Amino acid sequence: MGWKRVGEAASESERALEAILAGIGRWQGRPLRYHPVPGGISNTNWRIDSGEAGDCFLKVPGRGTEMFIARAAAHDASRRAQDCGFGVAVVDFLPEAGVEIFAFADGFRASQNLDFLRPAVRGNAVRALRAFNDAPALGLTKTIFDMIEEHVAQVAQVGGRVPADSAHLMRCCAEAKAALLASGLDLVPCMNDTLAGNFLIDEADRVILVDFEYASNNERAYELALWFTEMAFPEAVEREMIEAYFGRLDRRIEARIAVLRALADLKWATWAMIQEAVSTLDFDYCKYGTWKHRRARTLFHHPDWPLWLRRL
Repeated sequence: MGWKRVGEAASESERALEAILAGIGRWQGRPLRYHPVPGGISNTNWRIDSGEAGDCFLKVPGRGTEMFIARAAAHDASRRAQDCGFGVAVVDFLPEAGVEIFAFADGFRASQNLDFLRPAVRGNAVRALRAFNDAPALGLTKTIFDMIEEHVAQVAQVGGRVPADSAHLMRCCAEAKAALLASGLDLVPCMNDTLAGNFLIDEADRVILVDFEYASNNERAYELALWFTEMAFPEAVEREMIEAYFGRLDRRIEARIAVLRALADLKWATWAMIQEAVSTLDFDYCKYGTWKHRRARTLFHHPDWPLWLRRL
């Protein structure tokens, strides 16, 4: 799809974008152009040519995303990422619309899982994540347990699907929560959304991080656990990355990540059941959530689950 000028909107998403553009003071009177940027399963993404030096990236919040995303907190995290040297420059923030505007990352593209087969990409991504995780604390603290409990309540609120074994899944979650809280949480800024597409890479394999909508202070090891669920790395690669991130590899860290992987899948499965009920995007949330539930069950029923809990 090519560029369009303001006033040429033909779809609901384009009209929503133009309504936002009309309220941006810095661009009043400018001959704006825009075109969609593919990717994302919650919002619509756009590249904006404002006539200024360099294009911008703007994301229009999807319907229902206010149920999980505090836009001011996401903006706080975007600033942290910029300050730590691994984020995109923030151009503006529209609090009422919940819209952030970023410099367009020219020369970078969204990574794919296959890119992480290259050690240089993995190493640079670990360094970027660690830098963000080591940044000053965010204003929002929301642990993985908070997220799951919030989503369970939201599923009931919107009348979303509930798996037949939901009571068992929540018992496993409570078991993991008790064990992790007893061991102590290392709360740090976390992206909480380590999809491959949220790591941008360039031709030199440099990595920058984008999309901090779900960011909060959370358990440090969750960042790697979620990442591993998304990447499907071989076990040897996961161990290499744990050592690169923590500077060591031991059974306690591996157990912690194994437990948090199950919770990550449960969290996103429950999120998908909400999105299926409220989102207008063309995405099969039911299929996505069913897959995540199945992976969570695999870990909850793993013969080593009791051992992992004891090792935390």
